[in-house]
Amino acid sequence: MTTPKRQVHLAAHFPGVNNTTIWSDPLHRSQIDFRAFEHFARNAERGRFDYVFLAEGLRLREHKGRIHDLDVVGRPNTLAILAAIAAVTEHVGVVGTLSSTFNEPYELARQLATLDHLSGGRAGWNVVTSSDAFHGANFRRGGFLDHGDRYHRANEFVALAKEFWDSWSADAIVADRESGRFLADDAIETVTHRGPQFDVSGRFNVPRSPQRYPVIVQAGDSADGRDFASEHAEVIFSRHSEFEDAKSFYADVKGRLAGWGRTEDSLKILPAVTFSIGDTAAEAEERARETALAQVGPQTAIAVLEQVWGTDLSDRDPDGPLPDFDPDPEGAVAKGWAARFPNAQQVATAWREQAEAESLSIRELVIRISGRQSFVGTPSHIAAEIDRYVQERATDGFVVVGTTSPHGLDEFVDRVVPELQERGVYRTEYEPGATLRRNLGLPEPRDAADAEGVRRVG
Repeated sequence: MTTPKRQVHLAAHFPGVNNTTIWSDPLHRSQIDFRAFEHFARNAERGRFDYVFLAEGLRLREHKGRIHDLDVVGRPNTLAILAAIAAVTEHVGVVGTLSSTFNEPYELARQLATLDHLSGGRAGWNVVTSSDAFHGANFRRGGFLDHGDRYHRANEFVALAKEFWDSWSADAIVADRESGRFLADDAIETVTHRGPQFDVSGRFNVPRSPQRYPVIVQAGDSADGRDFASEHAEVIFSRHSEFEDAKSFYADVKGRLAGWGRTEDSLKILPAVTFSIGDTAAEAEERARETALAQVGPQTAIAVLEQVWGTDLSDRDPDGPLPDFDPDPEGAVAKGWAARFPNAQQVATAWREQAEAESLSIRELVIRISGRQSFVGTPSHIAAEIDRYVQERATDGFVVVGTTSPHGLDEFVDRVVPELQERGVYRTEYEPGATLRRNLGLPEPRDAADAEGVRRVG
């Protein structure tokens, strides 16, 4: 008997704050005009994607005290955009990044349950822990939490949110058609939680939503992040896109699931990838080269280097060699960025060795490190590579990142998706009325009490 081929899952990342996005491209449009979000979401739905994904920034990033030139002009509220997208689509999921550090469980659980109702069961939550005082200064708490404390808060945050979502029983709503009121008051439990991070007692005021919980997405890669993902996450937005690296990450995280009483199919791993398509391999390579040059201009190359060296390098020639002095361990020229290079000295040493071995300038090195396209080739070649990753269990699919808003996904949908469908590894239609969780092939959520029991026994 022939084993059925594993199905590819795809999500679409709205262009955001990084040098993947080519802000200078004539096709690039507003980050605030809803027509951009609408086009992007409708196109993802046309391509039968599982969901569209919005990142969220809580403050404009700075470099040497000035707003960074790669930050967006306008960053509207994620939940508001997702609700609007849900209104103009029928099937594609709507997933947003929302911080567990600078939100409160009751409020966010209520907003997400509402979105799940409004979208007909298509909501997802990318749980992030905000890392620095720069973001915290925009909130009344100020400051920030240490790395370990952020994950303690995130774990308790998600567990408490699930308590709220579970506090309405499945049959709690009994409609009185004449008065329009909801009955069955005794089927709504009072949530009383006493923990190190949160102390709350009350009744949740949103009925159980179509998915019961929104799909939980997570992107952390530290040991704490992987533990958090293996306990709570249903999708991992991974940075491991190289085949062997992706396969190792996949095996590690999936191997942790049994310890939480979970099966392999209860978690999907979707690395972020970019692409360059051509009618021939040579054309695709040339387009990839042009894209990289547009993504990493001279100013960007120096800015990336300054994040490692921790000092002002504006006098350096981007087409010249790397600095011959060591990074400043106390230096900080960028604010609002995740720690891309936590071990600056180690990174600097590796970069010098690579630059010397390959005769690379500063800009050429930065392009090699951060400007490379993940999949380069003809549509059939890219589809074959995507299929290989999934069939060989390096991933369950990918989060596709375009280079412009809102057209960055168009060519992928037009040219690569039909190739995947032809290979029999990608849906040709959505299942009518399916929730995001069902489209992803995820099992129904476990009871929070059952999950806690597994954790205690383990």
